[in-house]
Amino acid sequence: MGSQVQRKPRILCLHGFRTSAEILKKLVLRWPATVLEKLDLVFLNGPYPAQGKSDVEGIFDPPYYEWFQANQDFTEYTNFEECLAFIEDYVIKNGPFDGFMGFSQGAILSAALPGMQRDGVALTEVPKIKFLIIISGAKFGGSKLGHHKLTSTAFSSPLECPSLHIIGEMDSMKPESTGLLESFVDPFVINHPKGHTVPKLDEKGTEVMLGFIERIQKTMPTDEE
Repeated sequence: MGSQVQRKPRILCLHGFRTSAEILKKLVLRWPATVLEKLDLVFLNGPYPAQGKSDVEGIFDPPYYEWFQANQDFTEYTNFEECLAFIEDYVIKNGPFDGFMGFSQGAILSAALPGMQRDGVALTEVPKIKFLIIISGAKFGGSKLGHHKLTSTAFSSPLECPSLHIIGEMDSMKPESTGLLESFVDPFVINHPKGHTVPKLDEKGTEVMLGFIERIQKTMPTDEE
């Protein structure tokens, strides 16, 4: 009889606004090997080339991408449904994925996916999302972002989907990131002293991350060796 082998959680990673898969990958790969060796990470570029200046110009090389567009006060969105179709198509062709990880715009999008999937308005052709890792996130219908019609009930009741939230003390999005916690049941949280970035993980952050990985692995089947 073969022994049971714990499969690595396979995660689709969504970058921030006007950055790229390559940039998010560089930042995440600074995490400790003890974390990275337990995860199977896939980094995806957004469907739209950046339609304006990127905040990371001069820090990280182009090209830059975005997932969807919004007006100045975040009450109207463009290409949101097309973005969801793009992600679903990628998952169908390259999945399955167990969970999503997102930073900034990618985190806002990731946070809304389980509720939209539950409501039958997104990712209806792919397996249920098992967990989320949210870095500098916010929620549609929160203090800063209006709803898109597809997200109108995404946060109507607390989401059972296991979640880890990474929140920066100096991040301008900290109030939105903190407000997002109430939309999830028993969220894991890593606080860091930096701003709007993907932080390195200190000893405490690493401990929380490893605890979260252990938690999500309980929901996943093992492979026979």
